[in-house]
Amino acid sequence: MGDVTGLSNAEADELCQKQDAATKDFLFQQTMYRIKDPRKSLPFYTGVLGMTLLVKLDFPEAKFSLYFMGYENPADVPKDPKERRSWAMSRKATVELTHNWGTETDPDQSYHTGNSDPRGFGHIGLMVPDVYAACKRFEEHGVEFVKKPDDGRMKGLAFIRDPDGYWIEIFNAFTVPN
Repeated sequence: MGDVTGLSNAEADELCQKQDAATKDFLFQQTMYRIKDPRKSLPFYTGVLGMTLLVKLDFPEAKFSLYFMGYENPADVPKDPKERRSWAMSRKATVELTHNWGTETDPDQSYHTGNSDPRGFGHIGLMVPDVYAACKRFEEHGVEFVKKPDDGRMKGLAFIRDPDGYWIEIFNAFTVPN
């Protein structure tokens, strides 16, 4: 295969196209994870990671529920259900937890997280003020680590697992290693 390298900065810049005016109001709004049991996932995302449940949407005819999670002030969440739905769907960078009813009682049910073969999706990332303090807190909550901040070649960042095994990178934007 010979020497393999990534793109140079110049090549990456050349490959990127100018933003089309038609996309100026596009917004990256969500990443969806399938979850086995909301009774485990909701306490993790709210109590451990500090997110807020922005809106819960049920689809009884299809037997699933959606839980949109994000970093918003709970006092800002609208009380009116229709307004809350529109508001939640306009927030940046939310996590959509999708629960297919009945999976929580199926002992054989699990989801592919993308971090085993065949590899695909990798992780989401959370910026925190202090990686070491956040990880100490995660340890106190019994969170499973993939990588602690001082493990491996990349120091100062960590990876944890949510209740379904999805990886979450924990980093600080001002201390990310080169």
